[in-house]
Amino acid sequence: MKQWYEALFENYGDKYDAECFARGTVGECDFIEKEIGFNKKLKILDIGCGTGRHSIELAKRGYLVTGIDLSDSLLSKAKEKAARLKLNIAFEKRDARKLTYSDEFDVAIMLCEGAFPLMETDEMNYSILENAEKALKSKGGKFIFTTLNGLFPLFHSVKEFLASQVNDGNATYDENTFDLMTFRDHNVTTVTDDFGVKKQLECNERYYVPCEITWMLKCLGFSTIDIYGAKQGAFSRTDSLQTRDYEMLVVAEK
Repeated sequence: MKQWYEALFENYGDKYDAECFARGTVGECDFIEKEIGFNKKLKILDIGCGTGRHSIELAKRGYLVTGIDLSDSLLSKAKEKAARLKLNIAFEKRDARKLTYSDEFDVAIMLCEGAFPLMETDEMNYSILENAEKALKSKGGKFIFTTLNGLFPLFHSVKEFLASQVNDGNATYDENTFDLMTFRDHNVTTVTDDFGVKKQLECNERYYVPCEITWMLKCLGFSTIDIYGAKQGAFSRTDSLQTRDYEMLVVAEK
């Protein structure tokens, strides 16, 4: 049986790029470039690359990027867009929980809930962080990712926030319940795929508080871990994390 995140992104390549969460690519890549010192010799791994929006933008700027995702539909769209722009990007179907890369990349990015924290168990989510760490070079490897801010649902309504972000044709979210024991938001997500098929999926996503992220990354050997508020399309080290931030931005370095 397929998990909700597999069913959600099946036949969804066209609709994905119109979703509210797929905005802000250029500004986010501006931040990544600055963080890596504009060094175009670095190898970048884009985990949960979706339709390749960050991979493609970085490749357009001259970076060597490998994009991985679990969805055939999203990868097909990514390859189509890259081919149209005549960009040489390695897009591969891989499960982030089972990566075999070792000491291979200088930088790993994982943005807009790419893989982590969608998994159904905390152990699976941790394995994604673990594999990202293994993929990075042992000296100076840098990991830039965003994840759901566990402080947000303690002070705000996830349902109201998601409803405020939806445009016509986007996925909608209903029946949200936040479990204080597991820090998981359960909801019913309704989408209409690229073929006009309507789906209702019972979803749940894990929200993390900063100290959890810091502890996990320290356990994995990262020496520097910085966490900020994640403003879509405008990542910045000047944005201290607040309870009103729906996502947090994590920058970790070996």
